[in-house]
Amino acid sequence: MLSYRHGYHAGNYADVLKHSMLLQVLKAMQKKDKPYVYIDTHAGAGAYSLNDEFAQKTGEYLDGVAKLWDANKLPTALADYVEAVKIFNGEFDQLTVYPGSPSFVDAELRPKDRMVLHELHSTDHELLEEYFDQDKQVRVIKGDGLQGLIAAVPPPERRGVILIDPSYEIKTDYQDVAHAIIKAHKRFATGVFMLWYPVVDRAQTESMLKILATSGIKNQLRVEQAIKPDSNEFGMTAAGLWIINPPWQLDVAAKEMLNYLERRLGHSGGKTVVKQEVPE
Repeated sequence: MLSYRHGYHAGNYADVLKHSMLLQVLKAMQKKDKPYVYIDTHAGAGAYSLNDEFAQKTGEYLDGVAKLWDANKLPTALADYVEAVKIFNGEFDQLTVYPGSPSFVDAELRPKDRMVLHELHSTDHELLEEYFDQDKQVRVIKGDGLQGLIAAVPPPERRGVILIDPSYEIKTDYQDVAHAIIKAHKRFATGVFMLWYPVVDRAQTESMLKILATSGIKNQLRVEQAIKPDSNEFGMTAAGLWIINPPWQLDVAAKEMLNYLERRLGHSGGKTVVKQEVPE
């Protein structure tokens, strides 16, 4: 099942959360001179037009990145995020294109760092490969990202950020993701693992997260943003990041960011959570 296209959701509130936190993790990694690798298990297309049929059909970016575009006095995490999106859009300062996770990372990559990107969807893989054509710091792989993750660790750099951002189209994805992370962590215990997750069925999501929380892995942080209360109706009510080995004070940045977003995005009955689920 490979029908999922992120273009429908590019720049929505879940992307704001995911990419603002990703940037803060990368900036923390850069505080040391040693190189690191970024591994993406579900990399997508690299960039998304907000004028095409996908984005225009849902308009989700209008309640996400668009609401921050002209905002002043943003928290650091959001200020860095909006600046990155604006740089990506070029000199005209108009929000027409949204960068995917690899594009955010590409802008931060130092000459000594590298990326390993996995994408199984044939169209998105082709676009991603074209986007990074001739870039020797980037390896684009067409294949299952969870299997590719196991093969990619431990990296020779011994420092790394891993983003796991599947579509969750198949119910078994929830279990498969958790077990793949545990297996990868056994091979690379010092890596920063960032698992993005949706809340469509709360019980299903919590079942996945419980596998990680009870795995024996230390230092696990939950950062979650809900736009409305949990519901049995169709649709995502919340999204979050489950982060293993979060950099120092990432939780502080997350709380500041989510408190701002809760006011700015006007959530109805939703709540935010920043919680150290498993101690160091």
